[in-house]
Amino acid sequence: MPLVKIKEKYQVTLPASVREKAGLEVGDLLEAKVEGKKITLTPKTVLDRELALALKEIDEGKTYGPFSSAKDLIRSLHREVKKFKKKSS
Repeated sequence: MPLVKIKEKYQVTLPASVREKAGLEVGDLLEAKVEGKKITLTPKTVLDRELALALKEIDEGKTYGPFSSAKDLIRSLHREVKKFKKKSS
């Protein structure tokens, strides 16, 4: 099992064998999770993060609708734009 050293700025370098097995490349995102004394890094995509944020907003009730027609949706969008413009002024 490869060992990883924590460097001065708390950075770590994943050994090549680990990166290759996980299919990681430069620029990939990893989710860090701590459970007890164990740290788990899980590869994630931006879509995963955006989906998680969207689901959180749905759970918090930050949604509009449902709408019975496209016209109702557009009316709602116009109302929200007006509210936004008033706050910005």
